[in-house]
Amino acid sequence: MKMVLKTTMKTKTTIKDVAELAGVSFKTVSRVTNNEGSVRKETLQKVNDAILQLNYQPNNAARNLAGSKSYSLGYVYDNPNAYYVLDMQNGILAECRERGYELVIHPCSANNKNIIDELATMIKRSQLAGLIISPPLSEMPEVLDALDDMNIPFIRIISASEVSEESSPCVYINDRDAAFDITEHLIEEGHTKIAFLRGDESHRSSHERKIGYLNALRKHSLPIIDDYQIDGSYTFEFGVKGAKQLMSLAEPPTGIFSCNDEIAAGALFAVRLQGLNVPEDIAIAGFEDSPFSRQTWPMLTTAAQPTNTIARKAAASLIQHLVHLRSPKTNSDSIPHLHFRPQLVKRESTLSTSGK
Repeated sequence: MKMVLKTTMKTKTTIKDVAELAGVSFKTVSRVTNNEGSVRKETLQKVNDAILQLNYQPNNAARNLAGSKSYSLGYVYDNPNAYYVLDMQNGILAECRERGYELVIHPCSANNKNIIDELATMIKRSQLAGLIISPPLSEMPEVLDALDDMNIPFIRIISASEVSEESSPCVYINDRDAAFDITEHLIEEGHTKIAFLRGDESHRSSHERKIGYLNALRKHSLPIIDDYQIDGSYTFEFGVKGAKQLMSLAEPPTGIFSCNDEIAAGALFAVRLQGLNVPEDIAIAGFEDSPFSRQTWPMLTTAAQPTNTIARKAAASLIQHLVHLRSPKTNSDSIPHLHFRPQLVKRESTLSTSGK
């Protein structure tokens, strides 16, 4: 009864709903809907009863997807940061070449109302064995449900400080604690008025990094000032605009923590145009350790996020899972979770301050 009440609130019944009601894995439901002969009679009856009760209708495009004999992976992304995307592509590609896999790269728009159909068509056309998805697509429940319906193995990269109860395999990036480290570094350098320039609303990393910033302020009993927190996007242009807005305040901050290096580079450009010195007049930090952090003067304090390594590990984990699925001697249905914490990198843009 609980299951029925839960699913009636959703716009579409998913394969996970059927699996939960029948008390089986979603892969077992997929075997039933695809008429595979490896399901016991009792289990088959339970799944069919659940399908009838929930009026579940499998995605027709997904039912014909190529299966375990494909040796192609897909990387699906929607991210304006060219350095991030390039590192992801290179990392996945390196692992694919080493393991004898092809890589299909598919940029798309997370805001596309037909994104589910687009992914289904791409997966079928490219005959993919599995998918690697990065934010914000990897953080969209409707995309994850659709991929489960398609019975396509996938691993997703998300920003999170701890493992959630979500069943889908993840690479967790602990942005929250890394943002805490950056903010605390600014505090240790003598700053008590620290601003935060936040990235895109649709990316969980924006929220996680802000939480880390706020946690550090609270730990050191520093005031949390609304005017010091500006929402924007992961762009150089927003960094320029945000820094100008902060510098126009009656009491401007003495330190700026930017949600990524591109924002920080824009902020640095803006304050230098106003004749301010960094870090003597204002300290600026970024996040991710992208080339932006090393192409500015002074170079930016940041948090080193090993995107290339993250990509390789994600691809390796997914490929290992596919190997298990192909082997009759194994019974592994899971992909292990992976964890990364970006590391603080102290550079000239925040060092050598005194008593701010």
